[in-house]
Amino acid sequence: MFHRRMDGAPTASISHGGAETARLLLAGDGLGFSVSVVTAPVSGPHRLFYKHHWEASYMLEGRALLEDEDTGDRWELGPGDMYIVGPGDMYIVGPNDRHLVTDLTPCRALGVFNPPVIGHENHDDEGTYPPGGPVPPGKPKMWVATPDSLRAAGHEKTSVTGTATLLRYLLAQDGLGFTWSDVTIHGGTQNRLWYKNHWEANYVIAGSGTVTHETTGERILLAPGALYCVGPDDPHVLATEDGLHIASLFNPPLDGTEMHDADGGYPPTAPLPPGPG
Repeated sequence: MFHRRMDGAPTASISHGGAETARLLLAGDGLGFSVSVVTAPVSGPHRLFYKHHWEASYMLEGRALLEDEDTGDRWELGPGDMYIVGPGDMYIVGPNDRHLVTDLTPCRALGVFNPPVIGHENHDDEGTYPPGGPVPPGKPKMWVATPDSLRAAGHEKTSVTGTATLLRYLLAQDGLGFTWSDVTIHGGTQNRLWYKNHWEANYVIAGSGTVTHETTGERILLAPGALYCVGPDDPHVLATEDGLHIASLFNPPLDGTEMHDADGGYPPTAPLPPGPG
């Protein structure tokens, strides 16, 4: 089990100075994906083309306009209500997707890359990052996932204990090499979890709580902007105070039908990534 916070994450100016990124999880952490928080002022359009990666980008704050340069399709994207703990919009782009992003207001987004970024990447003249490893299959073209579209597709679930609601943004079938759930956990609850067959990274969007390792006694305080990671050696208790809203990322990916067993784990779905060295 390990954790990171925004104030200790490596940062970089990207998109030719148009945005800043704080990189909370990198290739060297061994989870098979990376996690960054990107902030941008009113700016753009930023021309981007991830020829060597897939990226899933989730709106935390602000409003942005996304455009597919090939088709001209456009989407205006925004967050959920940070105070009511609601989910936001997500766009997913890959090696076939020349796209433009215009920040209509100051924006903050959570971005996950596979292959994971190493930490020093910056955009070239095409808006591309250099290769970082094998590119997952993904889908033929970029797409957008909104809370309404996911609920209409039946991707909203309630946990076995009834203490959490999960909105499944990305599943194994999407081919990105990780899965993403937006999880809202009720206040004043405790959940005993042990992902013996997976690594999970959790970014705290809103709320507060603690995660405690059952073997070592290590206790991490959770607040917005914190990232904590648990793996096969980490039986833990997740406790909430005023509720938690988190982005939950799994590798190996989940197909969306899994339910927690008596230990608070999921059944094996694929080979485990190595985790931290």
